[in-house]
Amino acid sequence: QVQLVESGGGLVQAGGSLRLSCAASGIIFSPLHMGWYRQAPGKQREYVAAITSGGSTNYVDSVKGRFTISRDNTKSTVYLQMNSLKPEDTAVYYCNAVLAVVSGGRYDYWGQGTQVTVSS
Repeated sequence: QVQLVESGGGLVQAGGSLRLSCAASGIIFSPLHMGWYRQAPGKQREYVAAITSGGSTNYVDSVKGRFTISRDNTKSTVYLQMNSLKPEDTAVYYCNAVLAVVSGGRYDYWGQGTQVTVSS
């Protein structure tokens, strides 16, 4: 059974930092493409950042220069370092794992989410 467990959320003042972690189990980690999404109250879930199995990264424009995604395959963990946090970053942050298969399909897995609250 695949599990993604996020941690590291919390309450922080604007301008502060947090580091989110997402530990995967029940699956071989290195081939996974990993990502972070977030959902603010009353809004749809949105993409934040992703890192491929090869280490390439991508970010939504609103977090570029402030957030950094990284992975440690030896620990089956992906991280999201969030600096210069803004109140608009307040959301539940979800970890996502994608396993691409040779046939062209994919399997998606999600964590339970961790709350990040940024006070002004």
